[in-house]
Amino acid sequence: MKKTLIIAILLAAVVVTIGAACGNSSKSTTNTNTTNTGTSNSNATTGNSVTISNFAFSPATLTVTAGTAVTWVNNDSVTHTVTASAFNSGDLAPGQTYTFTFSTPGTYAYSCSIHPTMTGTIIVQ
Repeated sequence: MKKTLIIAILLAAVVVTIGAACGNSSKSTTNTNTTNTGTSNSNATTGNSVTISNFAFSPATLTVTAGTAVTWVNNDSVTHTVTASAFNSGDLAPGQTYTFTFSTPGTYAYSCSIHPTMTGTIIVQ
């Protein structure tokens, strides 16, 4: 019985530690590429946006035309990323945004590198 209680306490401590690590990032992110530019700041807005909330991207799939800037807004209580082979936001703390301009048609699957079950798709026509 004591062994089970000790294991349960240790497991709870690990879960709390992991949860704290996900929500306490002080890393600042800015991408400054001039082609397919990505930037991170707290004031960016565009007509096409994806909200990050409740550990999900909404909408999960967004269709835009080539040349469109898409902005992700982290409205969650923890840090997330927007990561694909073509772009990477770096860590986005709660309240931060990331904008990327899609100049080439195609389908862009992305995820959160911290929480890999969070996925989304941008379809560029």
